[in-house]
Amino acid sequence: MKKTVCLALVFLIHGGPVMAGQDVVSRHVTRSPAIDGIADDDVWKNVPVTVTRDRIANIDIELRSVNTRDMLFFLVRYPDSSESRKHKYLEWNETQKVYRSGPKREDTFVFKWNMEWQPVDLTISGDDPYKADIWYWKANRTDPAGFADDKVHLYGPSKRKKSQFVLSRSGKQFYLMRISDDGRSAYSSQTYDHFSTQEVPRYKNRKPAGSRADVRAKGAWDNGYWTIEFSRKLHTGHADDVQFDRGLPYIFGVSRYEIAGKPVNPKLDQPLYESGDVGEMLTLRLN
Repeated sequence: MKKTVCLALVFLIHGGPVMAGQDVVSRHVTRSPAIDGIADDDVWKNVPVTVTRDRIANIDIELRSVNTRDMLFFLVRYPDSSESRKHKYLEWNETQKVYRSGPKREDTFVFKWNMEWQPVDLTISGDDPYKADIWYWKANRTDPAGFADDKVHLYGPSKRKKSQFVLSRSGKQFYLMRISDDGRSAYSSQTYDHFSTQEVPRYKNRKPAGSRADVRAKGAWDNGYWTIEFSRKLHTGHADDVQFDRGLPYIFGVSRYEIAGKPVNPKLDQPLYESGDVGEMLTLRLN
């Protein structure tokens, strides 16, 4: 009994839940791969591949992982017929003499990590509340700086400012709250007070800082596929992050589209944008 209680306390402290699911085995290596989206480092050779299904995007996603003494790395690959590098580009409205947000949406990829010690369903249709660590790669807003955004998802019955209402699969009322980690983002908004060109970028890139700069990521699109490499310290020292230790299992899911709990929008060039969700619950195990 004491052993069980102690183990539960360890999971609570480190944010590592226990739950059955397909394993993603992270192989220990002595040399770090370059985070460039090319995936030609020898370190990736012979690393086990886990294939998981994104039920919203209706695609298979390939995952590989390695780790060093203090770093964790992922290699992600998935099909995409086109490269989308523009996001909410502003289009000139001649009648109103003002720029308005257009329909273009960037390609994205999301890791979603359980931060509870107990097993939970990380989808936005589950029946249990949770807190999750989010690594959110964005082709337009974060990739040029070489990072993924770092956020937290709070999913539960309490309504908060700017939270999104969702119904669980059993009909319970839940709210999804998306909170940015402490620090500075990899992008900032731009405004235009006069006509420049018919279409102008809404965001400009910059180097992120603080806990929001924990996850490095770089993607490259080629011949119908995205390849994205991620890296993060095993221990960031930040309370808004999941912390990783060898010997413990860590439950997570992935999504091709942003997880925002919103319906399909046919007016966008990517109608499924903001309607993503994790599919299979995966278990990371560090060798």
